[in-house]
Amino acid sequence: MILLQSHSRFLLQTLLNRVQNLEKAVELDYHWVEFDDVRYHILVSMKNPNVLLLSVSLPIPPPEAVFIGGLPFGAIEALKAAYGVVVQILDPPRDGFNLTLKLNFGKLPLDEEHRHALLVKIASVREVVLGAPLRVVLKHLSSRTVIPGIDGLLALVHRSKESFFLVPQPDKVTVVFPMRFKDSIDIAFATSFLQEFVEARHTAGLNNAPPCLWSPNPPLELKEAPAEALSANAGFVSFGNVTGIATISSLLFYCSITNCAIHETMQSFFLVMWKAKSWTGQCGIYQHFMHMLAIMLR
Repeated sequence: MILLQSHSRFLLQTLLNRVQNLEKAVELDYHWVEFDDVRYHILVSMKNPNVLLLSVSLPIPPPEAVFIGGLPFGAIEALKAAYGVVVQILDPPRDGFNLTLKLNFGKLPLDEEHRHALLVKIASVREVVLGAPLRVVLKHLSSRTVIPGIDGLLALVHRSKESFFLVPQPDKVTVVFPMRFKDSIDIAFATSFLQEFVEARHTAGLNNAPPCLWSPNPPLELKEAPAEALSANAGFVSFGNVTGIATISSLLFYCSITNCAIHETMQSFFLVMWKAKSWTGQCGIYQHFMHMLAIMLR
């Protein structure tokens, strides 16, 4: 079973250890990188042991992505909503980083359960920041309105210099993933699997499953996208006519903004599901794939 977590385990453990040992004035100066695209830095000084500085360097955004002040649009509002008075956003951030947060341990909730939940949320800062544009889309979808200033196509970052696309409308959202793989075997697996995956959608009993299309060429929804953003060697996967917040969240949230990049996640699914084909059939492949998504996204 594949179970992905949205937070940084190392960051969460560091925060928990710090909270449990506040009486010990110990300096912290940690640098680390997760999944080759997000860089973290934690700094605690002896002079102010109740304050922790957390700096985050995000994946390099492609030209089509909308970044404001080094962050995806909506990120500042998402951070304030998630962390409240416990965390202060420093402007400008520390050199070499997109974001620096000042965490005051003295303002953490006294209740242990609430305190742990907030620390988990802080350890999920990558999700909060990179997922901010998606939250804006979902908010407008729920109220059936169009995002001001967004001209029909929205690119979200999920890896360095790579993006996937949302086409928001008042009553639905179309989602398009350019599929990129480095290995020729992975490309073959992905192409074959996705074609059968789409065909399985037409199987009796799966009419209520999310609509899915695969094409070797960019779909019409990406006609305004720059050519360099369309360099997909395994085609394009589209989820169209997405009308529910739960549906779009399930399909996108982990694939786009968790610690596992989409093509790495899909690669694992391709290999598992391809082997399962011999005993499940097309309908089984589809059902098992959606079941794994549901487990992963719970």
